[in-house]
Amino acid sequence: MALALRVLQPLAALPPLTVHIVPHTHDDCGWLKTFDAYYSGTDNWLHLASVRNILDAVVLSLAKEPSRRFTFVEQSFFQRWWSEQDDAQRSATRRLIESGQLQFANGGWCMHDEATVHFIDMIDQTTLGHRMIAKEFGAEAVPTVGWQLDPFGHSATQAALLSAEAGMDALFFGRIDYQDLKLRHNESRNEF
Repeated sequence: MALALRVLQPLAALPPLTVHIVPHTHDDCGWLKTFDAYYSGTDNWLHLASVRNILDAVVLSLAKEPSRRFTFVEQSFFQRWWSEQDDAQRSATRRLIESGQLQFANGGWCMHDEATVHFIDMIDQTTLGHRMIAKEFGAEAVPTVGWQLDPFGHSATQAALLSAEAGMDALFFGRIDYQDLKLRHNESRNEF
């Protein structure tokens, strides 16, 4: 018993751990289904997804509770949804963006695969998304956080595209190489 107390005492002296939960999207613009099927929710036998319903629910939920926040990523879906909204829904959405409840990360047309695209395409699709955001919601709504959660490999081009020079404050990415992950795990260096 004394040994257990000695082990626990240093843990009690640690400051509280702050955990950030970030409600966000990552909606494939085409993987198992077509863009239209992902957006509308058809062909759910292939993959359960309906981006239109996500956006409808998010806007409704945020409007009900001002302390809620949501981050949306893929502008191809948002822009299609936006084009279908009436003036009242657009006004409600603008208020959510102005208050910071609804924010954009990355801001590109899609979350592209970094390993297979030409750098010009990466720039063009990011520019396309950012232009619409700036036009509809003002320059202050243009994302300052890069958000690459689903590429299969990372490139120096993407890091440069979503860097401070492009107005970004941070870049979050996922999918570490399996060999690097194993090495970090074996050496107890998995946190980064």
